[in-house]
Amino acid sequence: MSAAGLPLLEMLKTRLHWHQARQKLLAENVANADTPGFAPRDVAQPRFGADGRAVSTTLSPVRTSPLHIAPANASRNVSETDGARFEVRPSGNAVNLEEEMLKVAQNQADYQLAASLYERNLAMLRTAVGRR
Repeated sequence: MSAAGLPLLEMLKTRLHWHQARQKLLAENVANADTPGFAPRDVAQPRFGADGRAVSTTLSPVRTSPLHIAPANASRNVSETDGARFEVRPSGNAVNLEEEMLKVAQNQADYQLAASLYERNLAMLRTAVGRR
């Protein structure tokens, strides 16, 4: 079995890739802070199954306006304020720089933690095999 096949290392590797993708998206949010009509985006966190593999997240339709046709299993009435979670500036932009920068800092700290855990697990495996 290769070291890459261990569930913990696979989970950490998936988490590191997620943090990289999220950092790119958060940087795009900050870069478009002055773009009229821009809505900030974020990446959903990966979920892991019992075997340590990433589980794909299925998307379901969301009714964002009362004028939309409701899905067959939807029982929730949606008001028009559900889509307005963010403060909208006069330019029509919904990017809050303070909030985005806090997300960037937290993402960086989480990435460093995952990278440190990955490195320590590899060092522990090398020690167990007899290589330092």
